[in-house]
Amino acid sequence: MELWRVDMLSKGSLIDYTGMATIAELDEAVRTARDAGCRDIILLKCTSTYPATPENSNILTIPHMRELFGCEVGLSDHTLGIGAAVAAVAHGATVIEKHFTLARADGGVDSAFSMEPAELRMLVDETERAWQSLGGVVYGPMEAEKKSLMFRRSLYVTEDMKAGDVFTKENLRCVRPGLGLAPKYYEILLGKRINRDVKKGEGVEWGMVG
Repeated sequence: MELWRVDMLSKGSLIDYTGMATIAELDEAVRTARDAGCRDIILLKCTSTYPATPENSNILTIPHMRELFGCEVGLSDHTLGIGAAVAAVAHGATVIEKHFTLARADGGVDSAFSMEPAELRMLVDETERAWQSLGGVVYGPMEAEKKSLMFRRSLYVTEDMKAGDVFTKENLRCVRPGLGLAPKYYEILLGKRINRDVKKGEGVEWGMVG
C-alpha cells in the first residue's frame, strides 16, 4: 500500500495525497517540491483504508496542515456518503476527491464506496453550502437580519408624558418592536424623570432620561 501519492497537475503544480505520511515526510515532500520550483501545492488529507470510517478521518488535520505548510488543503475521501466531505470544507478544505461510478451495481474494486451521479450532485451542492456558510466572525444584527429586530421586545412609553414626569409601571412597558432600550433597563428606569415631552408609543432612549 502506498505511503502517499503525488499527482502532477502542470509544471509548477501538484496534488499530494498524504496517506500515512508523517509530518516529517510531508515537510520533506513540500520542501523538495518548492525547491524544484513548484509553487501551487495542494495537500489532501487521506485515510488509507477502503472504505474509510468517519472515526478514522481526523478532519481537524486539515486546518493544521494549512497552517503548518502554508498551502491549499483538501480531502481524499474514502468514506461512505458526504458527511466527511462537508465537514472538511467547513474546516478549510478547498479540494474534495471522491471515487465515482455510473452505477455501483456494475461492481468494481472501489464500487462499494464510490458515488453515483445523483450523490455526486448532492456532494457538490452541500459542500458549496458549507463553504458559503463559513462567512466571517460576525456579532450583532447583519443587514439581512435587521427586519427581525421587529420581533424583539424593548421599552416603550405607553402614555403621553411631559418633561419632568416620572417613569412608572403604568407608563413604561416592554413590548415589540425592539427599537427602544433593552428590557434589562426596565427596573433602572422606574422612578427616573424624562427631560422632554413624549408621546404614547415612542421607544425609550437614553437621551430622553434625566
